[in-house]
Amino acid sequence: MSKLNRRHFLVTGLAAGAAAAIPAGAAHADPSGPDPAAESAQSLASRGLTTDPFTLGVACGDPDSEGFVIWTRLAQQPMAEDGLGGMPQRPFPVQWQIYADERARRVVRTGVSVAAPEWGHSVHVEVQGLSSDREYWYRFRVGPYVSQLGRARTAPHPLSYGGGLAMAFVSCAQYEHGYFTSYRRLAEEHPDLVLHLGDYQYEYTRNTYTIPGGNVRHHEGPETETLAGYRQRHAQYKADPDLQAAHAAAPWLVVWDDHELDNNWADEVPERPEIPQPNFLTRREAAFRAYYENMPLRRTSIPRGIDMQLYRRIRWGRMATFHMLDTRQYRDDQGCGDGYRDCPAAVDPARSITGAAQEEWLLNGFRHSRAQWDILGQQVFFAQRDNNAGPVKVTSQDAWDGYVASRRRITQGWIDAQVRNPVVLTGDVHAHWASDLKLDYDDPTGPTVGSELVATSISTGGNGADSDPAAHPFLAINPHLKFYNNQRGYVLTKIERDQMSADFKVVPQVQTPGSEVYTRATYVIEDRVPGVQQTYLRPLDPTLRSRAGMTVEETVRLETERP
Repeated sequence: MSKLNRRHFLVTGLAAGAAAAIPAGAAHADPSGPDPAAESAQSLASRGLTTDPFTLGVACGDPDSEGFVIWTRLAQQPMAEDGLGGMPQRPFPVQWQIYADERARRVVRTGVSVAAPEWGHSVHVEVQGLSSDREYWYRFRVGPYVSQLGRARTAPHPLSYGGGLAMAFVSCAQYEHGYFTSYRRLAEEHPDLVLHLGDYQYEYTRNTYTIPGGNVRHHEGPETETLAGYRQRHAQYKADPDLQAAHAAAPWLVVWDDHELDNNWADEVPERPEIPQPNFLTRREAAFRAYYENMPLRRTSIPRGIDMQLYRRIRWGRMATFHMLDTRQYRDDQGCGDGYRDCPAAVDPARSITGAAQEEWLLNGFRHSRAQWDILGQQVFFAQRDNNAGPVKVTSQDAWDGYVASRRRITQGWIDAQVRNPVVLTGDVHAHWASDLKLDYDDPTGPTVGSELVATSISTGGNGADSDPAAHPFLAINPHLKFYNNQRGYVLTKIERDQMSADFKVVPQVQTPGSEVYTRATYVIEDRVPGVQQTYLRPLDPTLRSRAGMTVEETVRLETERP
């Protein structure tokens, strides 16, 4: 694969730098006036651009107190099999503008970036020099074509708490299993920040990962293994109007899990290592490159071959520090397969889910944190979930339960650093959960030292079903687990100095579009009081099929990626 085009890098960087030199609030010509990207339609047509290239929407990400990243990717034909989006193999200058008002009348920053074919005609602009703790809006333009308007936001000043932070987090959006209604409802909440914790897209070809009754829509193309395939798959997801609405509503912090590459992959090991896959590292390189091309990430995350720096730290003033983790790229392979096992390797102190460098980075972040809330945005279940009521411990080897020593070192790390309020945010398991965190899960009377909130899937698994959380078998075996619900949705939080509240939002239907959303339960974490406290629980809906009588085996099956 070609390396990052030097001209593309320099032009993008210089454009952002030049924009940062413009004082905030400076007057500019109306966007419809002359600019470097305003070629005539006839001129663009002669270069092969004949239709609207902004079919994949816009996005913003990784905000700080002075700016953020804005993103788009040009694609005239999003589903082109070659992954090129129907774009000519030539660069296109793209004008970008930042506005101080929602009506896009007051331009405060402007510049030109180059959408290069080497990087899928994607644009990543790192905008700086803005005021802290306020809203902005942005859009892009090529000739007569103008993108939709996106909403951005800067973080508070590093020494300020700012107001309360409305943060939502999501995971697991299987396009084939349902409509992305939850993304639409999330956009309507107008959050300040959205965390996507993995499984943004799925790699399967059609009729491979199916739900009872059949999938409601289908992936295009074969299983993603090539750069063209991953680009096409990202484009299919990005073209969804509900997902576009969620991206345009707020800045995002993104991290991957497994399906952005291959189900249950671990470092350089594919899901099924017993089957020779000599091209797996080439596949990994392609997946990483396509992920960067399609996400609002800073240049620190530009992939280098099979490696990509994704773990990073985002500070929201003094209110919160988000430690975004990567539990796939550096982990040891699952010790006894991916499922629930009694596995001696799970307690091997030499094994890690984060790798040594990321672990030390995280522990160092704990030691230096002065935030009110330290929040880990990561992929797989952190608390222990033993599915055996007897003395033998049977746990998921794909989660932190498969890396017990790694979990204990990190938990001990935040205890030793006297982190004020440690909170772990999780996706992956296609159900809502809330739990207390322990240093020693074998002693249920021991102190609670943190809190975990888990978001269900956006669509993976189909509709799901409402359930009585008190009847879930895992809660009886694991008293630190406090809440469970198997519907689709997202978690909407409000982070304030004295507490963090979490509304577990659900939509009853994803296999038909347009469902309304409601709050199934609300939990609160109080300042300096580790653990979750229920403040609201909606009664079980009798019209929905309950899974209150699920066996442990049925519960485990619901979380299995392939039926």
